[in-house]
Amino acid sequence: MKKRTKISILISTISAIVVLFILTNYSDLLFSYAEGKKVKIGATKKENTVPQDLQKFNDAFVNVSNQVTPSVVSIIVTTNAKKTNPHQFDEFFRFFPENPQVPKPKEEDFQTQGGGSGVIVTSDGYIITNNHVVENATENGIEIIFKESKRVKAKLIGRDPLTDVAVIKIELDNLQPAFLANSDEVKVGQWVLAIGSPLGLNSTVTAGIVSYLGRRIDIIQDNYGVENFIQTDAAINPGNSGGALVNLNGEVIGINTAIASSNYRYQGYGFAIPINLVKSVAEDLIEHGKVTRGYIGVQIQSVDETIAKANGLLNPEGVFVQSVLEEGAAKSAGILEGDIILTIDGKPLKSSNDLQAYVAGKHPGDVVKLEVWRNKSKINISVSLKERANEQTNLASNNTSLNENESPVTKVADFSKLGFIVEKASSTIMNQRKVQSEVLVKEVRKFSEAENRGLRVGDIIVEIDRKAILKIDEVESILKQKKSGDAVMFRIKDSKGTSRFIALEFVKE
Repeated sequence: MKKRTKISILISTISAIVVLFILTNYSDLLFSYAEGKKVKIGATKKENTVPQDLQKFNDAFVNVSNQVTPSVVSIIVTTNAKKTNPHQFDEFFRFFPENPQVPKPKEEDFQTQGGGSGVIVTSDGYIITNNHVVENATENGIEIIFKESKRVKAKLIGRDPLTDVAVIKIELDNLQPAFLANSDEVKVGQWVLAIGSPLGLNSTVTAGIVSYLGRRIDIIQDNYGVENFIQTDAAINPGNSGGALVNLNGEVIGINTAIASSNYRYQGYGFAIPINLVKSVAEDLIEHGKVTRGYIGVQIQSVDETIAKANGLLNPEGVFVQSVLEEGAAKSAGILEGDIILTIDGKPLKSSNDLQAYVAGKHPGDVVKLEVWRNKSKINISVSLKERANEQTNLASNNTSLNENESPVTKVADFSKLGFIVEKASSTIMNQRKVQSEVLVKEVRKFSEAENRGLRVGDIIVEIDRKAILKIDEVESILKQKKSGDAVMFRIKDSKGTSRFIALEFVKE
């Protein structure tokens, strides 16, 4: 065979091998171009690298969302309002003064709409929400929107402004009620989900943790208002009010109510009413249309380290009784001003909110058992709760001015370590306050221990460490025996005749 022929055969063989290799390994690509097919992108298989425990944790959020979301609804509320300027909501007109020659328009009614959320609690249509969501609703002005966009009119069953709880009802059956947890078992740090309709975004789920328990934020403007909120960092915005705060078991632990914000939007702090309190109020509203709750009849404050030290308690615990209302349940049971209530029905009290929230779930005639700290020892007192009458007070009606037309006072004493000065009170002031003590606070220094703890100009000191005080000399005698780090308990009567206790501590030098 000729050399040239051998070379030709070799080249043909190599060419055939190359063609065969291309057809074997790239046939899909070649034919996809030929037939105009699209190329598949992305890997065909991904091995799961998520740890099993983390996958279960993720699944818990998914399961809770699927379980609870059908029980949370959106609420649209129509309210009446007044306007006098047809352009009052236009930014342009804000910058122009009124023309005195143009008559002012008459007031006219117009309607506005707001949004909130609610939680279904019975299969036949009872729904819990916030009082502030529905309190100004017009007749037939409450509408429910379900997750699937179904809309139904609702009627108001009852409201309780003191807890910001309300109940409404829709005429539907076979609804899915939410499961209500025991909120006494909630712990700081546990994971929670907030479910509602923030900013009109129905069925929104956000996640966070419980940040604090028993928070008071003073949004209920009533002396008998009950605030004992669960604080969370789950995102809560306008429209979440009345929605559910749930744990990872899918149980509702609270009703979302408020946010702490400087711009009316989420900044990390949301607050929910504990569901135990909500449940008690809602049951009363459904059964009776109103809440009839029992009252102890005391004005209280939380015990801090200084109050504890002044009363011989090793640790700050319980609630301090500032005053006892005349004819109230506490007065009848023998509770005294200056007592410290440590427990109620065996439940330890850490703050005044704890006592308020617990009693708010009780009714007139219910008996609660109190453990009380008095004279450096514990005693047990049972109190039969009474119904709230008109707000009672033992305050004097006189609002005495300190500028009396009397002979000038002479005796003055300066207690610089505590930050206040006293002088001898006039007989007129003593008679009007109905006190025998002449020790009148003349001056309270800025940022002093006395100012920080609530002592004010015009207060009259009537007791120190539970001993009656008549003269300024007695105050000097008692206080000069105190040393750095000691705490002392004052009882005072202010210019309105209100009696209260103040604990002061001698700052360590």
